[in-house]
Amino acid sequence: MSSAMPSESLVSDVMEHALSAACAASVRAAVTLGLAEALGDDPATADELATAVGAHPAALRRLLRSLTSYGVFAEKPADFYVHTEKSLALREDAPDSVKYLVLWCTEPWLWPLWGDLGESVRTGSEVFTRTHGRRFYEQLHTEWPESARIFDRAMTQQTRLSATAVADMLPLSGAATIADVGGGQGLVLGTLLERHPELRGFLLDLPDVVANADARLHPGGELADRVRLVPGDCLKEVSAEADVYLFKNILGVDDDASVRILRNAMKVARPGARMVIVENFVDDGPGRKLAAAMDLRMLLVIGGQKHTRAGLLKVVERAGLTVRSVRPVDSSLHMIEATEM
Repeated sequence: MSSAMPSESLVSDVMEHALSAACAASVRAAVTLGLAEALGDDPATADELATAVGAHPAALRRLLRSLTSYGVFAEKPADFYVHTEKSLALREDAPDSVKYLVLWCTEPWLWPLWGDLGESVRTGSEVFTRTHGRRFYEQLHTEWPESARIFDRAMTQQTRLSATAVADMLPLSGAATIADVGGGQGLVLGTLLERHPELRGFLLDLPDVVANADARLHPGGELADRVRLVPGDCLKEVSAEADVYLFKNILGVDDDASVRILRNAMKVARPGARMVIVENFVDDGPGRKLAAAMDLRMLLVIGGQKHTRAGLLKVVERAGLTVRSVRPVDSSLHMIEATEM
């Protein structure tokens, strides 16, 4: 082992990693203060922004110094701030808004868990229950209603950002019906039904999720006559007979549960039905760095995981399916098409 002293740049890089919580906290503060909405099309000073959001001017200037170092807002010229693509995405009215995704990734209950990541790695289990007293979903929906609302909005934003890309690639030739399993509010399903006028669909998710589905899918909505809302738990059963089953970002609890979900769909599927799985791979594609971070978060919170390519293909095969194709959807998602052997 070399006895040479580490370079100043190496020390600086490692220290930046160790202090990276400051980046997450800075972006969350920008959202909670409403900075992105307060800054309009024209440059504004830190003092002007402080007045607009009700903040301490000097402290806000320090926050802006942090944010601009990550490309969230820019300073042009000295002490005048303007938007960047990243800061615009924090606005709630932005077409590609990530406001609620940012809030969901930085909720206050999450911070204590990161300090116990080593324990999660040692045991291979979540630490949420020990820290907060209940399993995650029970705690979220009984004790933290506002956080639950943020979760729902974050999942809607995440789906909206990928819905078009998924719809562009989804293999629907010869299909009359599709079941979106764990489909949230049904944004992907709604997009598919709009594109394919002869297609009928099922939206399957937990009762409180289905109850808040996209207005287009509810009675009286423009797509209501072509969709059935199916409340339930896909870990227990999948109550829809269809030609295509879509599983987008729901096979992350554990391998056994993922196999069970797929087999539940296979029990009711029509002959020759296609199973389409859309997931992040932690070891493939330009989005693997983001997937690796989400993977650790899932370990801490629910003991779940994001899959490697080989790991997810093994899950699919364990369920009794044959993989027909694997294709990238965008920078972070892949689509697996499979049928029964």
